[in-house]
Amino acid sequence: MAESSGSSWRRAGFAGAAIGVLAAGAAAGVAVERLTVGRSVRQKARLALDATGPYGGLRGTPGRALADDGTVLYYEVDEVEADTPPARRRRLFGRKEPAPVTVVFSHGYCLNQDSWHFQRAALRGLVRTVHWDQRGHGRSGGGASQAGPDAVPVSIDRLGRDLKAVLDAAAPEGPLVLVGHSMGGMTVMALAEQYPELIRDRVAGVALVGTSAGKLAEVTYGLPLAGVNAVRRVLPGVLRALGSQAELVERGRRATADLFAGLIKKYSFASKDVDPAVARFAERMIESTPIDVVAAFYPAFAEHDKAAALAVLRELPVLALAGDNDLVTPSSHTEAIAALLPDAELVIVPDAGHLVMLEHPEAVTDRLADLLVRAGAVPAGEPFRTS
Repeated sequence: MAESSGSSWRRAGFAGAAIGVLAAGAAAGVAVERLTVGRSVRQKARLALDATGPYGGLRGTPGRALADDGTVLYYEVDEVEADTPPARRRRLFGRKEPAPVTVVFSHGYCLNQDSWHFQRAALRGLVRTVHWDQRGHGRSGGGASQAGPDAVPVSIDRLGRDLKAVLDAAAPEGPLVLVGHSMGGMTVMALAEQYPELIRDRVAGVALVGTSAGKLAEVTYGLPLAGVNAVRRVLPGVLRALGSQAELVERGRRATADLFAGLIKKYSFASKDVDPAVARFAERMIESTPIDVVAAFYPAFAEHDKAAALAVLRELPVLALAGDNDLVTPSSHTEAIAALLPDAELVIVPDAGHLVMLEHPEAVTDRLADLLVRAGAVPAGEPFRTS
């Protein structure tokens, strides 16, 4: 009986890890290194990176917004610092002071606000920024309307309303620049569709990073089409089953940490020389997303279609950026967004995967700085740098 029980949770663990990571767009297959380096050595390396990794430690003034279904959404604000060294300000924005703008960052599926670590560090103290955790992610509460006998599925429209609640609480007035990665970009599109007057009256610019306006059911994740279609037929039911056995699956995910870490590089990064501390940082964020949250969010992506909503952004400065080897939201989806927004700046970053803002932070930060200049949020000056 004990053997049967153990094997069942191991199977659930492997399924939870593989499905959770695939759905999240996190990471890479088991490579030769896993055949030549002992498991205990890899475990010690992960623990060492956890103890010393420098990423994800930036914190701001905490706040909480209340979604319209009662979900508590956690955000942090980094205010402009009056004593920011002039040399740093000139290096980033020229000699003039930045305009009073709030840059709001929305993160992707199975990540959290810390996924913008490098961009946050570059802007810190120079421009007012808001970083928030989507419901069920990071420090935000689980979706109130996704719990109990009357539970309803998560939708991208729901996330758009969540973003509106965060804006009302953290940035109730003044111009805005909205930045969204993956699911966060979809959240921005949903906000635009539901609150076009807010976009017209207050939004000065938008950055859509590694995201999609729809047709995600056509994505193959770099796998054979027949296999992907077979998985899609059973995946919703499997995820529901896993979500109902969250504690069992979480134990399994911990037991299969090697497989999980191996998947990270494939679906998060494209370059071979990613900093191990960055890879482990991404892994920790994804590990921290409960399997029931993975299960609750997954169906929303197949239904996502916000191509028509992009018309609301047509008159704004828009940055559409993606990695050239993104297996989760392929760069062709970003190109499709740019085709619907003729004045958008389209940037395809070479040798980059889904987590392009962590893999090539300078490229993303530089283009974001250009967007802020185009949006009138900061004056034109010397090139933006991350040092």
